[in-house]
Amino acid sequence: MSALLEVRDFYVSYGAIKALQGFSLLLDEREIVSVIGSNGAGKSTFMNAVIGLVARDRGEAFLDGKRLPNKSFEAVRSGLSLAPEGRKVFAPLTVLENLQIGAFSRAGQGSVEKDMEWVFSLFPRLKERARQLAGTLSGGEQQMLAIGRALMARPRVLLLDEPSLGLAPIVIRDIFNELRRINEEGVSILLVEQNARQALLLSHRTYVLRTGRLLKEGPSKEFLADPEIKSAYLGKGRTS
Repeated sequence: MSALLEVRDFYVSYGAIKALQGFSLLLDEREIVSVIGSNGAGKSTFMNAVIGLVARDRGEAFLDGKRLPNKSFEAVRSGLSLAPEGRKVFAPLTVLENLQIGAFSRAGQGSVEKDMEWVFSLFPRLKERARQLAGTLSGGEQQMLAIGRALMARPRVLLLDEPSLGLAPIVIRDIFNELRRINEEGVSILLVEQNARQALLLSHRTYVLRTGRLLKEGPSKEFLADPEIKSAYLGKGRTS
């Protein structure tokens, strides 16, 4: 049985800087896979390369066995959707308008209103603030909106780039609980996360990136007890 998402041999460079050097990854149906690593490891570059926001020197990606297009809007139509690092909500627009923009690719694909109610059930605060400008929301609420906007595309695979960035621990806990619920309702999740402990607790499998190359991969639960991973990413007092 083939993987839902397959990434083969990604190479990405910024001039002389080699950001990714032959990184490959598999994500199965209804699975959560995380990618962890230190700052500069290539995590966000990888995520942006998957969805077509940065050009690849080499490598291919497949969704359900079909080659993913290189342009981001075509990748969204194919079944991927990204909640980007830093949230990047449309600040001058309302919560409702942000969610509607998330459904831009869905012509003829069913009820947008039904999926909006699903997003509101996941994040009730968004419903309470539906008419509020996105730029006036708290950081946690903006992250909820970024995830909700991505879900409005009705993706097969939800891509999450650093969803815990800059958030208080209690907000991180609430958002990660909802990510678990999203996965239980059938959405596969690819997570890039600096907070390694949260990523390992949420995901089924994990890939560890170091300077653009795969260091190791395996079941997330095993990595929680792995001495090398604990020393590098989960040491006492670490938050990432």
